[in-house]
Amino acid sequence: MRSLIHPLAWMGLLLACGGDAVPSCGPSTARVAEVIDGDTLVLEGGERIRYVLADAPENTGGRRECFGPEALAFNRSLVEGREVTLVDAEACEDRFGRRLAYVRVDGHDVSALLIERGFACVLHIPPAGTSRRAELQALESQARRARRGLWGACSPVPCS
Repeated sequence: MRSLIHPLAWMGLLLACGGDAVPSCGPSTARVAEVIDGDTLVLEGGERIRYVLADAPENTGGRRECFGPEALAFNRSLVEGREVTLVDAEACEDRFGRRLAYVRVDGHDVSALLIERGFACVLHIPPAGTSRRAELQALESQARRARRGLWGACSPVPCS
């Protein structure tokens, strides 16, 4: 059977999807089995997910930074046991082999919530997050000015 789409149209479609396209790194929805800390979770099946652009204070491996327990509790309240949507970034994995993704729950971006409420700082490790860096940095600036969360509780701020 002959293709109904002209070869030049296929070429345009391929070019539109290439170049700056975000890779597909895994499933786009999953259930969260466990929250590790303020910026990392484990999906059912064992895959570890690291939030893109969000860096929460540590509360694992014997490290307990200022506001780490609060960031962990907030992250748990948002996603643990829930179905989430995963939106891949410009890179699939970090140097620890964790999948990098923007995580959404009930239509809300978890990285943005963590940052705007003062549970995390922006951490940009190119190329992941380049497309949304300015947006999340603006949320961090607002949280910092309002002294929300770690910005009012910690001196020095553990992730700045």
